[in-house]
Amino acid sequence: QVYLVESGGGLVQPGGSLRLSCTASGFIFSRYAVNWYRQAPGKERELVATMTTTGGPTNYGDSVKGRFTISRDNAKNTASLQMNSLKPEDTAMYFCNARGASGFFPLGTYEYWGPGTQVTVSS
Repeated sequence: QVYLVESGGGLVQPGGSLRLSCTASGFIFSRYAVNWYRQAPGKERELVATMTTTGGPTNYGDSVKGRFTISRDNAKNTASLQMNSLKPEDTAMYFCNARGASGFFPLGTYEYWGPGTQVTVSS
């Protein structure tokens, strides 16, 4: 069965931390770059972090740089997003995305999305 699913969301106080996990199944995870996106109500979807198939290089959105860290474990078909020093503006639905690396998919693009996990940062 093919799926990509997030976990680890919840309610946290400002300044706190959460670690989101993404679990993949049914496709060759190691051939896909991992991206974390988020979307708050009424706002556009925002790219939070991205990581190549090998675990590097990584890129982060300006608003989370220095606070969030993306990682992956291809042997376990998982990826994570460690979120520290959380702010109320980080409140959003967070989505894991696996996008086929161009080196493995030269003729087109392929990707999978998880259903999302809610992160709420509030006092």
